[in-house]
Parts: sequence; C-alpha cells; structure tokens
Amino acid sequence: MKRITLLSLAATFSTATLAAPETYVIDGSHTFPSFSYSHLGYSTQMSRFDKTSGKIVLDRQAKTGSVEVTVDTTSVNTGLSLFNEHIQGEDFLDTAKHPTMTFASDKLLFEGDMLVAVDGTLTLKGIAKPVTLTVTSFQCIPHPMLEKDACGANATAVVKRSDFNMSKYAPQVSDEVTLTIPVEAVKE
Repeated sequence: MKRITLLSLAATFSTATLAAPETYVIDGSHTFPSFSYSHLGYSTQMSRFDKTSGKIVLDRQAKTGSVEVTVDTTSVNTGLSLFNEHIQGEDFLDTAKHPTMTFASDKLLFEGDMLVAVDGTLTLKGIAKPVTLTVTSFQCIPHPMLEKDACGANATAVVKRSDFNMSKYAPQVSDEVTLTIPVEAVKE
C-alpha cells in the first residue's frame, strides 16, 4: 500500500514539473478586432482594426496565464476613408494623442479544460477600465502549415463609449459597443 501511495505521489510531482507556461505570439494576419454599434436605430454598423500585436502566456494544466494585446487605432477600417478619419478624430479614438489601445490580463477563467473568459483592463484614450471578455471558442492544436503549436479563440465584450470619453451623438448612435476579437497566436 505504501509503495502505491509513493508511486502516486511521485507521478503527481513529475506531472506538475512537466507543466509550464507557454508563450504564444499573436498572429496579426489572423487577428482583427472589430466593433459594432447601433446607428440611429436603423442598422448595426461594423468596423475593424487591421493591425494587432501581443502575447498570450498560457499554462493549460495550471489553468493560468496572461494576455497582452495592443491594437493600432490608426488602423481602424470602416470601409470608407473619410469615415476612418472621422473615427480617428478627437471626439472618438483621438489617434493623434492615443495611437493604440491595449488589453492586459493575468486572470484567465476556465471551466474544465476550456477557457471561457478573460478578466482584464482595456485602456483606450488613456482611460483604463475593467473588461471581461467572454470566450466563445478556444482551441490549441498543432498549426498544419507552420508546424508549431497554435491557439485560437473568439472573444466578445460590450463596453460603453462614454466610459472612454467618446459619447458624441449618444444615444442616437448607441453608447454600447460590442467588441469582437477573433485571435490566433503561434507558440514562440
């Protein structure tokens, strides 16, 4: 009986020592955060950002990790260059003073082996607010073309423009904005 207990204990410690955080670099060619909002009650308008970078540190066995994402707000893409300039103005993103927004977290929430949420801080126009990203899909598998491990997820959150000093035209243009972040990251 003692032998079985010692073997079980030894196996537990050897498994624990094998687990280690892994760092994944965000793939900017497959990560395009988008935002949508109600426009005068007529329609839901959608736009995206074309340049994103960052790192995700993940220890799947310990169910811990961290996320650091930087979005180049000058890369906003509404589909119309004139409107891109409007969104980059002082009333909204104010990219002349704040050319990036960031999301940082060291609190990943798991249900079993599935990542289901990330609690962090969104900083936009120099204003930092707590935001929870709800993860609707999460998968880590070998990347078939890069021959490296990769992880991907889809995450969403609803934020208020007024929390970030961008409330012009509210409530006609909705204060609530849905952020959708499809992210892919490749192991370093």
